[in-house]
Parts: sequence; C-alpha cells; structure tokens
Amino acid sequence: MTVESWTPRLSRRRTILEIWLVLGVSLGASAIYSIVAVVQRLAATEALRDQTATINVPLADQPIFDLIYHLLGVIVDLVPVALALFLLWTPAQNPFRRIGLDFTRPGRDARDAVLLTLTIGIPGLALYLIGHALGITVTIVPTALNTYWWTVPVLILVAARAALQEEIIVIGYLFTRLRELGWKPWWIIIASALLRGSYHLYQGFGPFIGNAVMGVVFGWCYQRWGRVMPLVIAHFILDVVSFVGYPIVAQMFPGFLPEPK
Repeated sequence: MTVESWTPRLSRRRTILEIWLVLGVSLGASAIYSIVAVVQRLAATEALRDQTATINVPLADQPIFDLIYHLLGVIVDLVPVALALFLLWTPAQNPFRRIGLDFTRPGRDARDAVLLTLTIGIPGLALYLIGHALGITVTIVPTALNTYWWTVPVLILVAARAALQEEIIVIGYLFTRLRELGWKPWWIIIASALLRGSYHLYQGFGPFIGNAVMGVVFGWCYQRWGRVMPLVIAHFILDVVSFVGYPIVAQMFPGFLPEPK
C-alpha cells in the first residue's frame, strides 16, 4: 500500500481523534458528568421534581474571591473555544469567517437572533414548567449568587461564555469536522442536538428534551445560514434573561416558578 493511499485514512483518524480530544476537554466531559449526575438523582429517595439544580452558585465567602473565582472560571472555559477556533484555522481560511462568527451582517444576524430567541424562549419555559409538573425535571435555580455590585456583570459574562462555548464548539466546530468526515446534514444536526441535550441532563429529562429540540433548530439554522453569530446572540439573550430575570420574576410573581424545597 502506497503512502498516498494511507493519507486519507490517517487524515480521517486524526480528525476523529481531534474531535474526541476537543469534546473531552469541554462539553463532552460535561455530558459525562451530567449523565452520572442524573443517574445519581434517579437513585436518590427524593423525586426529581423535589430536587434542585443551581446553575450559578457562590464560590467563596469573601466577595472579592468569589468574583475572582467566577472570572477565572469564565476564562478557563473559553480556552477550549479558542482551541476549536485555532484548529479550524488554515492559511487560506479565517476560522471566524469560516463559521460565520463576524460582524459582516449585523442587521440580519440581530433579526435572526431575535426570531430564534422568541422561537426557543417561550416554548422552552413552557416545557420546563410542564416537565416539572410531570416530575421529570428538577427545580432549576439559575442563580443563587449574593447581591454585589459585580453580580449582574458576572452573570452577563457567564451568559456570554455559555453562548460562545456551546455554539462555537457544538455547532461551528463540530459541524465543520463532521462534514469533512462525510456525514449527512441531518445526521450532523441530530448528533449535535443530542450532545447539547446530554450536558443538560443534570437538570432532568425535560431540559434534555428541550435543549435537544433547541439543538435541532439551531443546527438547521446553521445548515441554512452558515453563520454561528445569530446563534451566539440568541443563546446569549436567553441566558441573560434566565440568569438576571429569574430573581425579578420570582419576587414579582411568587409561585409562578417552581421553588426549591
């Protein structure tokens, strides 16, 4: 067998290994922890609906160290994002342009992001409430941070980190690499959506379904638009509303959202 005949096979193996390594240091690892977490929840004596998952929690008693730890967490989580972009870079292709993460179409991206936000946000809230009522979703507390001058800015940073991390890795990077492996479009969309749902399993099966559906919608939009930017903006808006708006809604409308027991 000639060296030339080995080249495609070696390239394919390297691509597969690269995908596993990128996911292994980012959301793939989160998916594994999340699967273990939901199994642990199912083994507990409490029903899922009586358990709580808090997303943003204090990391230190002293405000300054709490702030430092949160900032460090955002920075560390963005390293795999930078890695994915670096791996997509070639001398002939800018990784930002390659996945549509730029400001060349701000008006259209903003419009598409708002439409996606409305399409996902309202049904997503309804699915959460229905899932909790059916007992397949835990009580989700988006934030339990103490109120400091930096609380809202940090929550906004965390929302930006989540949007960039998920959309760049799960959509931009993964779609590019799976296409190179010859996967069909809908298989890529389904695989990406299942990955998105799996790292939310710690919240129960309702969020798994909801995020998988979100993944299908986002994947289809990326397949059609070829741009990650509107997905990042929409994800960012959804998380900001969830993180910052949760305490406001809980205070203004007692009993509307499930409360921790």
